[in-house]
Amino acid sequence: MTRTILDEIVDNRRAELAQQKLRVPEAELRTRIEALDPPRNFAAMLTGPKVRVIAEVKRASPSEGQFGQLYDPRILAQEYAGNGAAAVSCVTDETFFQGDGFMVHRARNYMPLPVIRKDFIFDDYQVYESRALEADAILLIVAVLSDLELRLLHDLATSLGMAVLVETHDGAEVRRALDAGAKIVGVNNRNLKTMQVDLSHSEAVADLIPTDKVFVSESGIKTRQDVERLSHCGVDAILVGSLLMKSEDPGRTLRPLTSVDKRPGRRPSGRGLL
Repeated sequence: MTRTILDEIVDNRRAELAQQKLRVPEAELRTRIEALDPPRNFAAMLTGPKVRVIAEVKRASPSEGQFGQLYDPRILAQEYAGNGAAAVSCVTDETFFQGDGFMVHRARNYMPLPVIRKDFIFDDYQVYESRALEADAILLIVAVLSDLELRLLHDLATSLGMAVLVETHDGAEVRRALDAGAKIVGVNNRNLKTMQVDLSHSEAVADLIPTDKVFVSESGIKTRQDVERLSHCGVDAILVGSLLMKSEDPGRTLRPLTSVDKRPGRRPSGRGLL
């Protein structure tokens, strides 16, 4: 079987995690968590009459390489907050994205929005670590987890007060996410195995995501027209990263994406909002 970039990233994170556990025991993370204020409400920020935007801070990516504008997460998060973002995403993988966990703290402590830690999470330790870093939400990627792992990690994060964005790529993964109890379902328009991007991935699965779940479209969104296109299939929110990180004026680039009306699309009815 051909190995993919996703396989490489996860294998690398497993090796890094073994070392991290030696440096900072889980018990220490739990002690840190006890001293923290409650998480901010990530899910609530993603609902409303407009398509909401999760604006991302990342320094590099396997598909784009290093971004030329290496902004301070603190300054960039403030700029996002001042230009209509609903939440901020921080990509913390070090080897492939040049991130670090402290990005979450720096982004969160200088503006009022909730922050999601985006990383490749597959172990309870990483969930505790995320909360200790002051994350309000985490990303769980269906493609790297078994059904049992997905449910247990989702439940652990929820027990700590965090929201969970469960990332999928196709209909089968959407069904797995819903079966695991996901309340926020992300559809990555980028295939993490081939790195190809196509907005039609979100359109193709819209009729599987009930209206009582938050539907987030991720990756490949470059223009207001893209947001309008996605609004027609019923998305609640979008996640935008590379576009903003490439921009010389991220706030100005972000602003037009935040004023698109949300539409019902063809999503099946749920039992009401979260």
